[in-house]
Amino acid sequence: MKVISYLLVFLFIISCSKQEKHPYTFYYWKTNLKFNNIEKDVLTKANVPFLYTRFFDVDKVDGKFEPVAVITKDKSFDTEKEIVPTVFITNRSFINIQKEEIPFLAEKVNDLIKKKIADYHLKVNEEIQIDCDWTTGTRDDYFEFLKQLKKISQKQITCTLRLHQVKDKNLTGIPPVEKVYLMCYSTSSPLENSDKNSILDLNILKSYLSKLEDYPIKKIEVALPIYSWGIVTNHLGKHKLINALSTKDLNNPDFKKISDNEVEILKDGFYFGNFLNKGFKIKVEEISEEQLENAIQFLDKKIDEYHIIYYQLDSKFVEDRNF
Repeated sequence: MKVISYLLVFLFIISCSKQEKHPYTFYYWKTNLKFNNIEKDVLTKANVPFLYTRFFDVDKVDGKFEPVAVITKDKSFDTEKEIVPTVFITNRSFINIQKEEIPFLAEKVNDLIKKKIADYHLKVNEEIQIDCDWTTGTRDDYFEFLKQLKKISQKQITCTLRLHQVKDKNLTGIPPVEKVYLMCYSTSSPLENSDKNSILDLNILKSYLSKLEDYPIKKIEVALPIYSWGIVTNHLGKHKLINALSTKDLNNPDFKKISDNEVEILKDGFYFGNFLNKGFKIKVEEISEEQLENAIQFLDKKIDEYHIIYYQLDSKFVEDRNF
């Protein structure tokens, strides 16, 4: 009987742990909407019925608002998921913005979203997500923009939430939305000399989110990183990024291995589309399953229920991952 009791307890624990697995989907952040078979297959298996798709960026150029890198669509971009239009707006777009420009900007953003939906016959839901790294100085105008966009679009407006905006909420303010998307990545700058993983460092994450349970907006979804990059360091200690590099890419006879994720270039040449000199170093930063699991375990203590949106859907980042 004791054996049976232990077995039942074990099965109960296993079933509970399975139930705790979070529903998930992805961000799609490429200018040309295009799927390959790997991306289609991974997206089909995702159990949240949405795909958060970047439509365009907004920047201020010579004092004028400009749409940047507006999407185009390939016929391969075909999915049963509902598209959530997502727009990135630079913080400088709100610096010294005039009051009358705020509804103008909201109207133009809404118009371009509607145009892209119509142009490409996209099946969308009732949400628009805005991504902006707002600051203390821009918060009031940004928050007013969110209100105006809601009024003009008649949609649910949501926004991203960065780590410093949680930690410094008394300074950066609380956005006028019912749901936020907590961006649990970019914990430090990749262009600094550091031994930390700049994509996701758990200690930094925990420090910034130590009081997350006190954040006034309770509907929080979580964005987690699955992307990778290479950080190139030249002879002067200057850094540049090469996106989407993995440790597999470091297997090259022209590279001398320094560690599991760092090499030194042995001869001048073109590597990954860049001309790199002998002596330059490349360090790859990528995210392991263990790092993601540790982050999720921490977040589970802070948020009752949440979906995960992985950044981003790209065959290089999703292949061989267990979601």
